[in-house]
Amino acid sequence: MKFKILEILKAQERQPLSGEKISQKLGVSRMAVWKHIKTLKKEGYNILTIGKKGYVLEEITDKLLPHELAANLKTDWLGHNIIYHDSVSSTNDVAKLEAQNGAVHGTVVVAEEQLKGKGRIQRGWYSPKGEGLWMTVVLRPEWLPQEAAKCTLLAAVMLHRVFTKLYGVSVGIKWPNDIFINGKKLVGILTEMNAQMDGINYIVIGMGINVNLNKQQLPEELEDIAISLNDVLDRKVSRLELFAEICKQFEIGYAEVNSKGFAQILDEWRKYSITLNKPVTVKGIKESYEGRAVDIDADGALIVESDGELKTVLAGDVSIRMRK
Repeated sequence: MKFKILEILKAQERQPLSGEKISQKLGVSRMAVWKHIKTLKKEGYNILTIGKKGYVLEEITDKLLPHELAANLKTDWLGHNIIYHDSVSSTNDVAKLEAQNGAVHGTVVVAEEQLKGKGRIQRGWYSPKGEGLWMTVVLRPEWLPQEAAKCTLLAAVMLHRVFTKLYGVSVGIKWPNDIFINGKKLVGILTEMNAQMDGINYIVIGMGINVNLNKQQLPEELEDIAISLNDVLDRKVSRLELFAEICKQFEIGYAEVNSKGFAQILDEWRKYSITLNKPVTVKGIKESYEGRAVDIDADGALIVESDGELKTVLAGDVSIRMRK
């Protein structure tokens, strides 16, 4: 019922409509209308009461509510099942649990806040309430397990397309899972997999995007290394619009991979990389060394030239060294 009231108010285009007329349209009491409008206000909708004229929807909420996200979607399957939480440990944690319980291919988990947002190598991801897009996609691809690592690169390329299309900004991709702009981190991507020897049960791809986070909100240790779309564009960004475009581009990219393989995505990744042809320091479990990042291979692993030898980096911490 509350969604029907919401649609009626949206159709009014900021013109007041009385509770009596709404109740007549829906065949309910004015008290019922009032209760639902009270609920909508709590959910973040700016609904004004103007004297005896009635209710006006002044502003649509920017909360990541499933019905608002779904209203903007233009996909065939991705995001048709949206799981929303106000606060979670991390969207990846929730997505893995949902996948284990049978969540369908294309399910997306979103949250207003992550209390223990995840980065790679057990690092955290600062995820304050309402200021970012904290989301995880659940996939059940018919791929071999070794293909899973390339999903991080796929997500990065799709996000590059999104930022270019929506905002006209070009971002740089750092191997394996970060997106930078103006030398600061805008997005972190974390891919996790559950698989058997001959197939993948599910993949979850988490994306933490700093959307409307401003500099004053950042912890001191992040002030010099993190950035948001708000900082770049100097305006508030619609998380609803951003979510819809991410789902659209990701579905397109996934179709490209299924029809043509990952080669085209990897070429696009190389084009936008800020890691390739740069001096890097690699810190692995067994060894650490310096070298120059020269390419990625067909599996998405980083190829580093060190002391005349080409080394394949599958995991570990890779940092770009500043030239002296």
